[in-house]
Amino acid sequence: MDIKEIQSLIKFVAKSGASEVKLETDDIKITIRTGSAGSGETTFVQSIPMAQAPVTPSAPVQQEAPTAPAAPAKETEKKEDDSKYITIKSPIIGTFYRKPSPDKPAFVEVGDKISAGDVLCVIEAMKLFNDIESEVSGTIVKVLVDDSSPVEFDQPLFLVDPS
Repeated sequence: MDIKEIQSLIKFVAKSGASEVKLETDDIKITIRTGSAGSGETTFVQSIPMAQAPVTPSAPVQQEAPTAPAAPAKETEKKEDDSKYITIKSPIIGTFYRKPSPDKPAFVEVGDKISAGDVLCVIEAMKLFNDIESEVSGTIVKVLVDDSSPVEFDQPLFLVDPS
């Protein structure tokens, strides 16, 4: 679990209204406690074995630095093209599935008309399958995530043309 995933988890817990969440795997233990509802304060406690602590922060920094100069030009072009579309984002962290099961057709395809409340995909989180419903009506322009791939909180999943 990298720092971006941990930050996304903290944001998700803060927005969900849960008072405390504990996550424990073989190599990491995380406890997230939120303050009282009015304070908006979030407390984060993380325990990582010492052998792994130095490796985690340094690896992402080295990987991100070489790609930074090339990214802005491409992002600017995409933002201009996609500005008229609505982005549907992931409300949770998990595994993205376009189909209800492997032998069934995809919930939506590019070009499909959707309305508010239509199921667009399923995200599996901790062995629970969560239907992700559209909050807008329109036409699916682009699917931004490959089937069976991991997604983060607030990651764009679909582009929808509202017209």
